[in-house]
Amino acid sequence: MVKIEQENGTLITKVEGRIDGANAREFEDAVKSAIGESSHAVIMDLEDLAYISSAGLRVILLTAKDLWKRDAKFALCSLPDPIREVVEIAGFDKIIQVYVSRAEALASLSG
Repeated sequence: MVKIEQENGTLITKVEGRIDGANAREFEDAVKSAIGESSHAVIMDLEDLAYISSAGLRVILLTAKDLWKRDAKFALCSLPDPIREVVEIAGFDKIIQVYVSRAEALASLSG
């Protein structure tokens, strides 16, 4: 569901599969434990995400809020079209930086 990578001092959470009401709590726990207290920049790579429900969107929003409270950077990248549409309909693209590619997100967050 969530794979963790580090690139240029930025934590990347690569989300895969489906996030819905049945596994949103597990997703939230995985993301929280991955980020910890020391991350200053986090990119959530959604390239391999097939589906996200409102419960999954809630986890993304809570993650963003938590990071913003401690002045950490947060962005989403590589959204497949159906996921991008959901993010846009929810208005998340107005409050969370969304990048076309991981490289673009890394360039912006590490700069």
